[in-house]
Amino acid sequence: MKSKVLLAILSLGFCHLQAAEQTFSSPAGNISVVVSDADGKPSYTVSYQGVTLLSSSPLGLKTNVSDMTVGLSLTSCDVQQVNDTYTLRNIKQSHVDYQATEAVCHFAQEGKPVLEVCFRVSERDVAFRYRILQRRETRSCSVLAEASGFRFPEGTTTFLCPQSKPMGGFARTSPSYETPYTLDEPVGRNGWGEGYTFPCLFKVGDSGWVLLSETGVDGDYCASRLLCDEGALYRVGFPQQGECNGSGSVEPQVPMPGLTPWRTITVGRDLKNIVETTVPFDLVQPKYKASQEYVYGRGTWSWIIGMDPSCNYDEQRRYIDFAAAMGYESVLIDAFWDREIGYERIAELARYGRTKGVGLFLWYNSNGSWNDAPQTPIGRMHRPIPRREEMKWMRDTGIRGIKVDFFGGDKQNMMRLYEDILADANDYGLLVIFHGCTLPRGWERMYPNYAASEAVLASENLHFGQGACDAEARNACIHPFLRNTVGSMDFGGSTLNKFYGADNQHGTRRVTSDVFALAAAVLFQSAVQHFALAPNNLTDAPAWAVDFMKQVPTTWDEVRFIDGYPGRYVILARRHADQWFVVGVNAGPETLKTTVSLPMFDKGATMTLYSDDSQLQGSVKTVKLNKKQQIALTIPVNGGVVIKK
Repeated sequence: MKSKVLLAILSLGFCHLQAAEQTFSSPAGNISVVVSDADGKPSYTVSYQGVTLLSSSPLGLKTNVSDMTVGLSLTSCDVQQVNDTYTLRNIKQSHVDYQATEAVCHFAQEGKPVLEVCFRVSERDVAFRYRILQRRETRSCSVLAEASGFRFPEGTTTFLCPQSKPMGGFARTSPSYETPYTLDEPVGRNGWGEGYTFPCLFKVGDSGWVLLSETGVDGDYCASRLLCDEGALYRVGFPQQGECNGSGSVEPQVPMPGLTPWRTITVGRDLKNIVETTVPFDLVQPKYKASQEYVYGRGTWSWIIGMDPSCNYDEQRRYIDFAAAMGYESVLIDAFWDREIGYERIAELARYGRTKGVGLFLWYNSNGSWNDAPQTPIGRMHRPIPRREEMKWMRDTGIRGIKVDFFGGDKQNMMRLYEDILADANDYGLLVIFHGCTLPRGWERMYPNYAASEAVLASENLHFGQGACDAEARNACIHPFLRNTVGSMDFGGSTLNKFYGADNQHGTRRVTSDVFALAAAVLFQSAVQHFALAPNNLTDAPAWAVDFMKQVPTTWDEVRFIDGYPGRYVILARRHADQWFVVGVNAGPETLKTTVSLPMFDKGATMTLYSDDSQLQGSVKTVKLNKKQQIALTIPVNGGVVIKK
């Protein structure tokens, strides 16, 4: 049957066979991949619309059983078409029709089959993973290294997030994917010496863009980073030995035959494919069934404004009342609740919340021996027996979900902890948010009760330092192209306070506008969002802003990129049911004046426009779309725009 499929594809021109080279393309031919075994070293190239975006790049694995990076011959390539349709309420696009060419490339060593490389090629993405074949009686191996690389043409520039060293930062909790991005830098650098965290964005001159990441990472492998050893060649690197306080191996152990995660490559002439890609979810499947239909939605949390002193019974009850007044679904109670409120009174708050239609999320320390974080509850999440006891109490109490913080790195043992927490939480009907954590890698589809991850310099930094406030717009113009395009991002922002302080008169000062805050609520995608709003906003924030935040959705059916450049500005549209939100923010250096086309709206359509003047004073008015379905927008520095239809 495989030979018949191969012959059929050959007749259509999808695969051209040569002695040591295989060529295959996406269904419509936008992307072409060439796989070679020249000099016994497997490699591949990627072209988009006839332009090479990745030149000859290495493939292969080194294991403690064999070195599958040299001495390999490409023996055959099985090619077929893949079609998948799925729905997910908690990603950027609720319904996905996925079509791709799948090519399984077979490699032999000394005449014996040892490795398969499976490629998936859609019209905007290339992905590959390895299947390690069994050798005689050997049924397991340790993967010592991946040769998997990405070689960029001359003149490529980078948009990257440096990996931090292990056991640094607050209470020795790094790495936690919370370092600032470097933008428009030339290739050839290696971050702070430890490479970069995924995802990683590259601009190939005037030819196009490339986004690198990975998906399908679970307890069967480690998560990876991107290393630069020479010039324009980047490669997949395993975790650092010091992560998790040194416990666990950096080398994943896999069964034979066994699969690695997918390496993903999203390409485009502009940034549209980058922003709209669904490749992290296209390549994975659910690992278990949802124990119930989980409730997503909006919420509030006191900690971002009031910090630790706000964790008391009276204040949390006040926030429940505030959430109810906003029509929100939840309140997140942060660290030290077990000490300052106690289990019995948390149960009281949960009962009170139910009378208001408001559920509770509770914060937990991930614990273990991998950091010094003192925040409690502690000692409940890293071992199965206390974890399941705690989760049973939460289910019986009516808790909606958990936020687990302070993880220790990307080794395989830590990936297993993430998976164990998620699986146990599903047994007890709990949603899960991770903080101080790794990047989610397809987890929205893999784990039905997964809600979101931080894995970004999030809103807490706006409270901690004025520099973060001053850079808020710049960072907001990065995340839609990088961090948030590959997974749900729990940022916890969109404050309407002028200051990050309980009295709204002291603390770090917000330099962005109220319209910017509204735009960010749409710009940042996460099915559960705990906004940095406070009860005082009901009286001290503009009524139009509060009304908007009462209505903004957190689940989306469609996303469309309109315009932007990482770190400078971004304009995009999201659709919830039949309602569209077009939002934009500007990081400067000057007022952005542009005309955008909105083909999703009818000619002459009436729309609500939220905009800023030159002093960042916001207002709302009704406007009509012209006959060309275009509208002129003006966005001042640190300002925003929102169009609602």
